[in-house]
Amino acid sequence: MSQTIVEFKEVFKSFPSEKGPVEVLKDINFKVKEGQVVCLIGPSGGGKSTCLRSINALETIDRGDIEVCGIHYGTTKRPIHKVRQNTAMVFQRFELFPHLTAQENVALGIRKVKGLSKKNSMARASDLLIRVGLTDHQHKYPDSLSGGQQQRVGIARALALEPKVLLCDEPTSALDPELVDDVCDVLVDVAKSGITMIIVTHEMSFVKKISDWTLFLEHGTILEQGPTQELFASPKTERLQQFLNKVHT
Repeated sequence: MSQTIVEFKEVFKSFPSEKGPVEVLKDINFKVKEGQVVCLIGPSGGGKSTCLRSINALETIDRGDIEVCGIHYGTTKRPIHKVRQNTAMVFQRFELFPHLTAQENVALGIRKVKGLSKKNSMARASDLLIRVGLTDHQHKYPDSLSGGQQQRVGIARALALEPKVLLCDEPTSALDPELVDDVCDVLVDVAKSGITMIIVTHEMSFVKKISDWTLFLEHGTILEQGPTQELFASPKTERLQQFLNKVHT
């Protein structure tokens, strides 16, 4: 049986506002098994991205405990560098360095994190860019690439770190509609390699194609979670049924 690789226990998180703290995560509890693909869905502002960013220690939490690859952290000082040795993130807005080529963007992390030489890191970057379908675009700068191509560079850069957990924060939301399928197909291919993935997305067809387990969040709480196909076929809550009807799954 697969071991738990990520776990949230009674996690609370709030952000300050003029009217006082606003709770964005309220008693969040879930587990992710090694090799599992988990999707977080729900309306905007429900806490999905905050959950994801908390896993990568990009957000602090107010209460509770998060475990990633055996490392526990909560409200105390956290071993962030150890957490990030096990995780990598694909961002919504690509976050590429504009003055570096696609190959150089991918190679940079390999050199900094893995300690490979420039020659070996560039070779590894080339292999990864071929894997994500960018064989002929390795020497182009980000402003010469389409949004979909830039996101595939972002995926290759994340994979270059050889993470145990790949985190994807709305990886297709900044793309033109005709480019979404290309990026989704790349991520589906990545999932087949057996890597653990946690994805925030609004693409319901993508969720059904890639995900083993799905969480539905709204107003900072998990209203429903379960095996993806069961969740979509027979939602237990009226609110999830309304949501799925609205997004035309």
